[in-house]
Amino acid sequence: MKTLAACLFSGAASILAVAPIAAQAEPSARAVEIAHKYVIIDGHVDAPSTIAEAGADIAAGEKTVDFDYARAKAGGLDAPFMSIYVAADYEEKGGARARADILIGLMEGVAAQYPDKYEIAYSPKDVRRIFAEGKIAMPLGMENGSPIEGDLSNLKHFYDRGVRYITLAHSKANHISDSSYDENKKWDGLSPFGFELVRAMNDFGIMVDVSHLSDAAIEDALATTRAPVIASHSSLRHFTPDWERNLSDDLVKKIAENGGVVMINYGSSFLNEAANTYSAPRDAAKKVEEEKLGRAMSGEEAQAFNAAWLDAHPYPFATLDDVVNHIDRAVEIAGIDHVGLGTDYDGVGDSLPVGLKDVSSYPVLIDGLLARGYDEASIEKILGANALRVWEEVEQARKKRRL
Repeated sequence: MKTLAACLFSGAASILAVAPIAAQAEPSARAVEIAHKYVIIDGHVDAPSTIAEAGADIAAGEKTVDFDYARAKAGGLDAPFMSIYVAADYEEKGGARARADILIGLMEGVAAQYPDKYEIAYSPKDVRRIFAEGKIAMPLGMENGSPIEGDLSNLKHFYDRGVRYITLAHSKANHISDSSYDENKKWDGLSPFGFELVRAMNDFGIMVDVSHLSDAAIEDALATTRAPVIASHSSLRHFTPDWERNLSDDLVKKIAENGGVVMINYGSSFLNEAANTYSAPRDAAKKVEEEKLGRAMSGEEAQAFNAAWLDAHPYPFATLDDVVNHIDRAVEIAGIDHVGLGTDYDGVGDSLPVGLKDVSSYPVLIDGLLARGYDEASIEKILGANALRVWEEVEQARKKRRL
């Protein structure tokens, strides 16, 4: 989630609402059919934070942003991993475990209040059953390992509450791992406890999520795990040079060799270089103006400056082609069995690609894949079969835990 993180990602998310947004494309009948025929898993949707912060009702569609029941059903979304997002500052101020418990409780409340629409999924078997029953499955993924608080008994606690992947760090280094966003590489990869945690996650059957991690930390995780890992919401650095948050070609290949899956993020700043670097010239121009003023701009002045800049320099929203370009390259490097979707809906502010603005748009993506020559079997893998396969292999690793 992260309204703050969305601003970090796009450099403009807080002011994009004033920019014109193109209407979403009308998908083909075949794409709609495919979307409802196969299980669609999205590796990362930030609806829990929308509920917590705005009082959203994702069943009724009230105060929602990108995700709610009606739009998910229209788009064929069957199993969005609900992000139990705990901000990086909880690492120092405390309360990380409590924050995660609150968000899990909210999702349990949704499932209890709307049993005809939603159910928490604890396994791939659950996902398939819930799909067959016509409901939306809600598996849980914890974004940021800070709630573990250095105590492996907390890992059991969160497994028992339904968490099935953990993103080891977020925007700052924590007691587990370095972050791609943090220039302070505290551990030069994983911490000593981080190595221990990865092995324990294998034992519990919790997927190790390497999104947000530094390159060195990803390498450490891959060297330590005995089960496939996931990148729940990352795209490819090839298209955003020198941006560590996205994955290098080498790491994409290594995740595939590990048996894992790379799940493509929809934030425009993840998808094209123009969006990724959008904020730099704006911030430089703002600094020049402040030097002329001899002081920092007030909040109102900064808002006016940003709006004028956006008007003169329209935000370079990504497109469907950008998303499919990332999928194409990931398939080329990793193979068709190692690519999925992790859109980051509700987590990247207003920076979503043209035509892919909410969870009703998976058929639009499918049309893009069909246009590039993907057959139905390959599309099924990208939509969800690859993620389910990895989850099942992680479960098998749990059953084969060391004595």
